[in-house]
Amino acid sequence: MPNRLAGKTAIITGAGQGIGEAIARCFADEGAQVVIAEFNPATGEAVAADLRAQGHTAIAIQTDVADSASVDRMAAQVQRELGGANVLVNNAGINVFRDPLHCTDEDWRRCFSVDLDGVWYCCRAVLPQIIERGGGSIVNLASAHASQIIPNCFPYPVAKHGLLGLTRALAVDMAAQGVRVNAISPGYILTQNVIDYWNSFPDPDAEQERTLAMHPGKRIGTPDEVAWTAVFLASDEARFMTGANLQIDGGMSILYHG
Repeated sequence: MPNRLAGKTAIITGAGQGIGEAIARCFADEGAQVVIAEFNPATGEAVAADLRAQGHTAIAIQTDVADSASVDRMAAQVQRELGGANVLVNNAGINVFRDPLHCTDEDWRRCFSVDLDGVWYCCRAVLPQIIERGGGSIVNLASAHASQIIPNCFPYPVAKHGLLGLTRALAVDMAAQGVRVNAISPGYILTQNVIDYWNSFPDPDAEQERTLAMHPGKRIGTPDEVAWTAVFLASDEARFMTGANLQIDGGMSILYHG
């Protein structure tokens, strides 16, 4: 079913690379006008320019989701240039992994400022546009860490658990105004961050094999496999879905790891 997002304007945060970039490209291929809300202006504009070269409508706006004023400026620009958004994908996030006994105030604030506060700032800024346009969809990128605790990853899973709470609370409170709010929880996805993680070990190939063995299919996911799930949640095909969390982890979470 082509053009599943025709007539929709979508803001995707952190879309200058990785999963966010894949979401932006899949959304554009399905007919959406795309806003690349990216902290790095160079990568954001590169993605937007490439989409425009393919005939899509795409703009890049430098955005620091941890700064509510920056988010508000981004939303105002979307309103001016594209008439507002009716889809928001909160993809921007950072990994902060610390030993709990050595997690500083700065570590804690850095994690929550992007992974939870930033999502709320974006929702708060864009919700009025979505409502004004007759309703729409918010898709929050959570993580496998939102439902399982993996050792040595504190405080990242705390923020991601909070993100699921935010998703469910907004889903209930915004439903009567035609706004659906759902989450996606990816597991291991083949992004540069995962490759860099493997390369941090003395034997990267052995660590990669260990990671693959954690999955029933002996492989990890691709950014496009997350992106197409976001397309579904943003489309009218998912019009009766809200407050849901779709786990995309290749079965890792249900495989016994004894």
